[in-house]
Amino acid sequence: MSVNRRKLQVLQLAEKLEGESRLGMERRYYQHGVTTIFQHSINVACVSCKIAEKYHLDVDYYALIRGALLHDYFLYDWHVKDRSHRFHGFTHPRRALENADKEFQLTETERNMIYCHMFPLTPIPPSTKEAWIVCVADKICALSETMMPLLCRLKVYKTL
Repeated sequence: MSVNRRKLQVLQLAEKLEGESRLGMERRYYQHGVTTIFQHSINVACVSCKIAEKYHLDVDYYALIRGALLHDYFLYDWHVKDRSHRFHGFTHPRRALENADKEFQLTETERNMIYCHMFPLTPIPPSTKEAWIVCVADKICALSETMMPLLCRLKVYKTL
């Protein structure tokens, strides 16, 4: 499938999930730099698909996209000074899974993607191909989203 068709699939599923749940709340909160949690989740889904396609991996694309879109479904602004946010990096996967479990019928693969995406910061490694892909894609996107504003200011991105 072409990259554009896969991105369209990601956007259509994001729109569907947003209409059925509180996913739209992610548009209010920032994840990395100037990237909202919603956009970060879109990015992770798109990069996950690119990884699977580039390496010709036999994956469930619907589950891969859905799990990627819900991997950070914790629904709060972790930048706000609050005692409950102190260990956000360690605790948000569980919170995201609890929220997603309340609103969606998740498959075990989707649950694994959400719960294990912070490995190795959290101790439980992913157990499915899809979860490993989301785990890697999340790190690629986080680095890109965090560094891009700096690279743009330094005009380094033009030389890459």
